[in-house]
Amino acid sequence: MDVIRKVCFVFMFVALVSFVSGLASAEDNAKVNINTATIEELASLQGIGEKKAKSIVEHREKAGSFATIEDLMDVKGVGDKIFNKIKDQLAVE
Repeated sequence: MDVIRKVCFVFMFVALVSFVSGLASAEDNAKVNINTATIEELASLQGIGEKKAKSIVEHREKAGSFATIEDLMDVKGVGDKIFNKIKDQLAVE
């Protein structure tokens, strides 16, 4: 019986570790949709503060949805340097 308990414990431990690492991977892979993101979501990106986030939302409302993530560079204040820092965190879907 003691062996069965140990095997069950090891199994549950491995399952828990797998579950937690899966959650961490999902968070790492989460992207900000620049066509639907709020000011707060945009401001959470590195190099995008509240002021630039507001500019992004205003640009989106005026010009329409972004066709590609690269279109974000059309927003004043978002240049190559900032874009390259955050491009892996962006989506337009």
